[in-house]
Amino acid sequence: MSGNTLGTLFCVTSFGESHGPAIGCVVDGCPPGMELAVADIQKQLDKRKPGTSRHVTQRRESDTVEILSGVFEGRTTGTPIALLIRNEDARSKDYSNIADTFRPGHADYTYWQKYGVRDYRGGGRQSARETAVRVAAGAIARKWLQERYGVTIRGCLAQIGSKPIPFKSWEFVDTNPFFAANDEVAPELESFMDALRKSGDSVGARINVVAQNVPVGWGEPVYGKLDADIAGAMMSINAVKGVEIGAGFASIAQQGTQHSDQMTPQGFVSNHAGGILGGISTGQDIVVSFAVKPTSSIRLDRRTIDKAGNAVVVNTHGRHDPCVGIRATPIAEAMLALVLIDHSLRHRAQNADVVNTTPRIAAQAPADIIAKVRDAGAVDDPDPDEA
Repeated sequence: MSGNTLGTLFCVTSFGESHGPAIGCVVDGCPPGMELAVADIQKQLDKRKPGTSRHVTQRRESDTVEILSGVFEGRTTGTPIALLIRNEDARSKDYSNIADTFRPGHADYTYWQKYGVRDYRGGGRQSARETAVRVAAGAIARKWLQERYGVTIRGCLAQIGSKPIPFKSWEFVDTNPFFAANDEVAPELESFMDALRKSGDSVGARINVVAQNVPVGWGEPVYGKLDADIAGAMMSINAVKGVEIGAGFASIAQQGTQHSDQMTPQGFVSNHAGGILGGISTGQDIVVSFAVKPTSSIRLDRRTIDKAGNAVVVNTHGRHDPCVGIRATPIAEAMLALVLIDHSLRHRAQNADVVNTTPRIAAQAPADIIAKVRDAGAVDDPDPDEA
């Protein structure tokens, strides 16, 4: 199987299966000299790990990370960093009834047709369990980005099923089990998820993630566009079926006078482009949103076929998230960090000596400037944190 490595200069190669002895990754290209300890990585892993509430899978994994190489006397050496997370609570017997059948909505059928062999235990390599090591690698990336450039990456659950979640403040994201940027919606979401779990069905979700303080200039203008790489990274997350940058599909209904982000000497007056123009960062907030499909492993009967092509009925028992989007926020943050650090290193390698006398304008113009432009009827833009 190929296709297990992400990145050009900051490369992450993951390995392992859901019910194997362990999962892990090798991070190649991390700059030397950065202080790095297990605690830096574990903090992010604890946000993603299963069993954190009754609304997610009850698989009990500590997701304790081990740093096997690449760190000496508390600092990165520039050599490959090997990370290992041991699987502690796999129950392979829960999947014995699907060994010869294909779950609708899963990659069982496509894996079988492509490779002629399939690890059906928890989905094997196709399991979202693999995303734990992305979060681990992303923790390294976001630490370097924060220390080197002051980049801050934050995400939240913006919608679950048919229920939009109004954005209030980032401070609330870590205060509820849904990663909601709202301090009032938890009781309603608790009731919604309890009823959903009882029904045996599942729903999808929308995740928003924002990177602030990204310098202008990251990204390539043709095949290495920053937004294209971000979209590809987000689409590589299990169950993601759509990605938007900035205004995304809402730009269809916008007019050019509204969508084009006007500039003043004091800064940009809107951010419909999501912080990227021509594949290159503008210095504004990078705003990304993606859609997660409903969980495919559900206990309700559905029609499918077996390996012989016979019609059968399948249902999946075991420990599954009724909405996999609930735990997707830390994964989204990690994937954005991995793309950004890769492009930061690529930019530094090729363009570090570029000198430009044009002043770099602010990511957002002051409110009075925005108001003047808005009064002229040329812009209608929300707060970028709420996009």
